[in-house]
Amino acid sequence: MLQTNAYSLGKARSTRLKVTIPPATVAVAARGAMGQHELHVTVNGAGRTVACDPDTPLLDVLRHDLGLSGPRFGCGLGLCGACFVLIDGQARSSCDYPAWAAEGRQVTTVEGLLDGDTLDAVQQAFIDEQAAQCGYCTSGMVVSAVALLRGSRSPTEREVREALERNLCRCGAHRRIVGAVMKAASEVDEQAR
Repeated sequence: MLQTNAYSLGKARSTRLKVTIPPATVAVAARGAMGQHELHVTVNGAGRTVACDPDTPLLDVLRHDLGLSGPRFGCGLGLCGACFVLIDGQARSSCDYPAWAAEGRQVTTVEGLLDGDTLDAVQQAFIDEQAAQCGYCTSGMVVSAVALLRGSRSPTEREVREALERNLCRCGAHRRIVGAVMKAASEVDEQAR
């Protein structure tokens, strides 16, 4: 229901207008009627097929078509890290990554890091160290940290900071975040021994 204030029309009351648009019309308008593509991608270990415009950002496919809420929209330019996912094991922004480029790839979101009901070591360390304040950047931070620890089991604090430099935390929780990643690294290193 759309509510408009009638003051701008010189009237001192509000008017309400009920507009009904068929869902199919909304879907076509949102995607554009032209250029539909059938995307085949593995997301969190499951093969998925999605009909979308090939230039649709992967973030939109993940959130709107597949219902995954972990990756978040932050800047739309790949500069803040809120939308980071693992693409073939590498942390990558999904807001500026076209759907066609994900064809045949392995995409892992923060939801896919769970092993049954068990959190990944990084996820658990974020909880233990209270490394999230508002939580908006957390999924991207966790994904970046997981990518780092898969490549280096015992990174230095400087390496952790460098791995997270593309992830912004506007709340200023970087110190706790780095501490959580260092804790996860020590736990992963102990488990590997």
